[in-house]
Amino acid sequence: MAKTKIAVAIAILALFQVSCAAARRHGKPGHGDHDSDGTPAVMTVNGFKRGEDGGGAASCDGRFHSDDDLIVALSSRWYAGGKRCGEAIRITAESGRTVRARVVDECDSQGGCRNNIVDSSRAVWKALELHTDVSEVHVTWSDA
Repeated sequence: MAKTKIAVAIAILALFQVSCAAARRHGKPGHGDHDSDGTPAVMTVNGFKRGEDGGGAASCDGRFHSDDDLIVALSSRWYAGGKRCGEAIRITAESGRTVRARVVDECDSQGGCRNNIVDSSRAVWKALELHTDVSEVHVTWSDA
């Protein structure tokens, strides 16, 4: 009976060690698969400064923003009539790298934006170690 209890205790400790090791690796770049819990999207590059390709001022606050800010515009269905304004989202690249960015604008699906777009600043691309000359990449995103 005592040997059985010791064997069970050792098995539990071994499982605990394995789960702790897996938890330490979770979320680090280069470990694990693409974020399967997020919503699949296509990330594009957007300029949020006055006169850049983003068009007018951001829908959420009526301002222009620096391309050095970690910010995004979401397709209309995800923008949800402004309900995500100012909220942070987590974007995960296929490499496993993640970044948090703030929603400041809508990528208007009625005006030609596809319905699966996360239109992001150059700073988001830089944080994910992606090259903006690619112009679009597959990502997943979720509310942060």
